[in-house]
Amino acid sequence: MSSESDIPSWSVDAINAVLQTLKLKDPFTFYHCCRVGRASRRLAKAMSLSEHEQNILEFSGLLHDVGKVGIADKILLKPDRLTDEEMTKMKSHAEMSCEIIQPLLQIPFFRFLLPGIRYHHEQFDGSGYPNQLSGEKIPLMARIIAVVDTVDAMTNTRPYRQSLSIERTHKELIDFSGRQFDGNIVKTYLEAQKHWKGIEEVDKEERVVPSVVSAIALKKAS
Repeated sequence: MSSESDIPSWSVDAINAVLQTLKLKDPFTFYHCCRVGRASRRLAKAMSLSEHEQNILEFSGLLHDVGKVGIADKILLKPDRLTDEEMTKMKSHAEMSCEIIQPLLQIPFFRFLLPGIRYHHEQFDGSGYPNQLSGEKIPLMARIIAVVDTVDAMTNTRPYRQSLSIERTHKELIDFSGRQFDGNIVKTYLEAQKHWKGIEEVDKEERVVPSVVSAIALKKAS
């Protein structure tokens, strides 16, 4: 008997296909998604969320930016600051990510991914997008991804800016707690991150889809 937490092996293959398409278009975003998926699971575990919720967080993190395959290269790969019009188009990527996984929504598990993917750019003070949600009206999964997504973006170099040190990144998290981020999640992240240094270094070097995907595929195939 199947349950809402089941993840069929064929859907894992479908996710890998989507991710490989993203990798061909923009390797940076592909590796970013892999790291965010792993970090989302680690933070969920640190918050004592269930194994099912940890799976939701990892898959949501994996897929949160796949909609960028639908953004024109001249915008996605632009080395300079985006214009207002270009930024508007870039902001559509979260909704496009949801559209890409639409065929998977026949599987109950994948319906749980939508809130984290769609709302990961909402901000705690209501100034984010796409719906200007605030506080706990923002789904928990989206609030968690927002923290690890931003950390990863700040600590990796892009053509238009240098990476920040982990110390500077942590200061940004603290400074923007209660505004951009849920302060309680930031607090848990900062406490747990002290124990992740070695793991995070592996994340930066490893060039594979997160381990949970392989593990689930192997489990379903056995």
